Amino acid sequence: MLVLCFLWGLQQVSLKAVSAQASPMLMVALRSGIALLLLAGLMRWRGEALDRRRWAAGAVAGSLFGLEFLLVALALQLTQASHVVVFLYSSPLFTALGLHWRLPAERLERRRWAGIALAFGGIALAFLDGGQGRAGSALLGDLLALMAGLAMGATTVTIRCTRLAAAPATETLLYQLLGAFLLLLPGAWLTGQWRFEATATVWAHLGFQSLVVSFASFLTWFWLLRRYLASRLGAFTFLTPLFGVLLGVWLLGDALAPGFVAGSLLVLAGIALVSKP
Repeated sequence: MLVLCFLWGLQQVSLKAVSAQASPMLMVALRSGIALLLLAGLMRWRGEALDRRRWAAGAVAGSLFGLEFLLVALALQLTQASHVVVFLYSSPLFTALGLHWRLPAERLERRRWAGIALAFGGIALAFLDGGQGRAGSALLGDLLALMAGLAMGATTVTIRCTRLAAAPATETLLYQLLGAFLLLLPGAWLTGQWRFEATATVWAHLGFQSLVVSFASFLTWFWLLRRYLASRLGAFTFLTPLFGVLLGVWLLGDALAPGFVAGSLLVLAGIALVSKP
């Protein structure tokens, strides 16, 4: 989980780093397509097939997963990568709220409700103070990243509360990748985000995004979701925005307002309270 958190924090930084040469939406569409082919080959080699009883749940999860990265791609065009990571990985809060409603084993007690309140207070602070002196488009990017976090949380709830909970990790991931590819490829074309300069740097980032992020890390994540409580895994995922902010500042030179830093710390503290076993 620590390795996954580092990779997920790095993925937004990677997309932002080459956004002037390759549109983030197109990059996510391409990485999803490449990973989809690799996964289909793996499933064929293992003799695995899709279960028709899970197609409906898979369509919902795939659509939510595609929506998440559609919003991420739009957000990266408008705001800093460090902001996208923090707001995107508020997702454990939305996951906890959804699972509280759907699963008795994931009910929230007083401590976790306090964590949710603390984290949403941090989000408000990050928006209010972090937006001082920033263009309205940057604030819109922050909001889109937060909406992506909501979609990410809804995807996890869908996986845990439908027939997908008993599906192999490969099948679950296939639905996600298919949804992202089918939504983002036409989305990139319709919104004019079709830029792709075939440089060595862009190919290297696409290789990282496809092989490491979309294939290996997501496959590992869905495998873990079938074996551990989502709240237990969330105890680690709150490190993702921390990695993302540090990497954004180090690699991209992101400037962080004091209010945004304070708000981010409150978000992390709240997620830690919610996710603590």
